[in-house]
Amino acid sequence: MSAPDPSEGTAAFGLSAMLKEQMSLMAELHRRQRTNILSSYQPYAKQREFHAAGATFRERLFMAGNQLGKTLAGAAEAAMHLTGRYPEWWQGRRFDRPVAMLAGSESYELTRDGVQRLLIGPPLNEEEWGTGFVPRATIQATTRRSGASGALDSVTVRHVAGGASTLLFKAYEQGRAKWQANTVDYVWFDEEPPEDVYFEGITRTNATRGSIAVTFTPLKGLSAVVARYLMEKSADREVITMTIEDAEHYTPEERRRIIDSYPAHEREARTKGVPALGSGRIFPVTEESIRVDPFDMPKHWVQIGGLDFGWDHPFAAVGCAWDRDADVFYVTKLYRERESTPIIHAAALKPWGGTLPWAWPHDGLQHDKGSGEQLAAQYRAQGLALLPERATFDDGTNGVEAGLSDMLQRMQTGRWKVFSTCTEWFEEFRLYHRKDGRIVKERDDLLAASRYALMMKRHARAIGGNANWKFTARKVL
Repeated sequence: MSAPDPSEGTAAFGLSAMLKEQMSLMAELHRRQRTNILSSYQPYAKQREFHAAGATFRERLFMAGNQLGKTLAGAAEAAMHLTGRYPEWWQGRRFDRPVAMLAGSESYELTRDGVQRLLIGPPLNEEEWGTGFVPRATIQATTRRSGASGALDSVTVRHVAGGASTLLFKAYEQGRAKWQANTVDYVWFDEEPPEDVYFEGITRTNATRGSIAVTFTPLKGLSAVVARYLMEKSADREVITMTIEDAEHYTPEERRRIIDSYPAHEREARTKGVPALGSGRIFPVTEESIRVDPFDMPKHWVQIGGLDFGWDHPFAAVGCAWDRDADVFYVTKLYRERESTPIIHAAALKPWGGTLPWAWPHDGLQHDKGSGEQLAAQYRAQGLALLPERATFDDGTNGVEAGLSDMLQRMQTGRWKVFSTCTEWFEEFRLYHRKDGRIVKERDDLLAASRYALMMKRHARAIGGNANWKFTARKVL
């Protein structure tokens, strides 16, 4: 028998040492990833829209269905402001100094299990604190809250600019008085707050022109807070809605299973973030019954556009097609933008077709205060083929209720369809409602443009070609 080769033992020892080193490096990498998940946050399009709105609007509502990522987005943004660690893609508001922040939910238990868990980590396992969106390396100190196991009262967070941010956890159940604090820079309400608590949060940020972020599913219907965002116009306020279709972590099969699992009366709130409007809803039909995927239009189908003029509220335009044989009217593409001039709007719409006829409302007859020129004439001068007369029905009338009734009857009988790519049209459709019997004229710009186009469909014409119909060329708010 030959003697063992000493080099084999040395090689085995070296291999073992390499494996141990690799395992150690992998463990360290895993630890760093787990204790700095903020660095890997990649938002969906709707979450990114919510973040970006913070640069312009002081008050933001992220109204979304259940388990779609609204609270996750709220936690990620709160952690960025607390630490000053903003990613390269960030377009929202930035704080270049430490901040004071209030964050909470309906009860201290819900605040602990939602807001605190996502920001700090598992509440009942202190060893895991730092695995939330606030990186472990930035947590300097914590104080506990009595009466709720694992609940924190405050967290001190190191900011990249030097100094430390302060995070205070709150709960709605304790009432408005418990939200009174020194002036703060940021307030995050996760789940819908009572009106008095909401206004207390605004009061805490008045001196700093701080930001208010609200994330919830609107299960309470058209409450005071929801109505503030949907019905009270303000340059300081914006609402972003997110449906289950916007949640990229679900497959189509999973979406259908989730939708079917909810009772009918909660389905739209829990999957689309739509507040229950009850009998006040103007179009009480399902979204699925009118949505169709884009397709190539037959060349003989006639086309028409609809305009809704605006400045502080958006200017809106829709492109429509009419299958006269089946009498089905299609909304195929859209454009929406506020505070821009006719030359900007016309430049965006001319690629839809130079001969596309445009229906327009009565306010197009008004004259510009500066130039004295009629509004409709300004758009004609920019090359849009506006129809000679404002939008009316065949008999010369132009009643809003008659137009809405025509739209609804078409929806109910399968003769009104909207391309699935027109997401902003569906956002308006979901929230269009009456209050005390009267139409609430808020966030209805694309719907109004669609109504004008339908009223004037007798002037639609075949303009040739169909390549553009397969895509929605649009600029939206």
